[in-house]
Amino acid sequence: MKYVTNLFASVIAALLTFAAVPRASAIPQGKMDYLTEAEADKIRDTMSPGERIKLYVGFAEDRLTKFQYELNRQNPDRRRDEMLNSLMNAYAGCVDDAADQIEVAKQKQVDIHAALKIFGDKGKGFLEILEKLSQGSGADFDSYKETLEDAIEGTKDAMTATEKAQKEMPAAPVRRKPS
Repeated sequence: MKYVTNLFASVIAALLTFAAVPRASAIPQGKMDYLTEAEADKIRDTMSPGERIKLYVGFAEDRLTKFQYELNRQNPDRRRDEMLNSLMNAYAGCVDDAADQIEVAKQKQVDIHAALKIFGDKGKGFLEILEKLSQGSGADFDSYKETLEDAIEGTKDAMTATEKAQKEMPAAPVRRKPS
């Protein structure tokens, strides 16, 4: 009986140890509720920080476009305030995650110059749109004003990180053809 108890305890300990080991496929960890399942799968399937930056920038652009569409709709939904705030938060989340990938690339010493250029160019356009939106007025504006301000601040921070990374990160080595 003592043998069975020790065996049972060993099996339980082994199962608990195995369950505590993180899975490599769980990168990035945590549920990103502002991404669709398909978008989250694309991020998980993409190992390169540069490619992830491009994906996040595309997702951010999509959220900002949808925000503008909802804002300009003639027949607004009764849950419009919730929708506008959700889209703006989703935009900010994508921009923040793209900026986080810059740090990942620095740590891994990965060349992301092409992605940084895209992020910088798109980010400037995003900031122009957000600044124009911040000039708004009316009842709608009050409902998303704080979320918009957070998005502007997050975009500015991301642009600063992008510019800093473009200056600090060394260029990829040039391969020369043998003579």
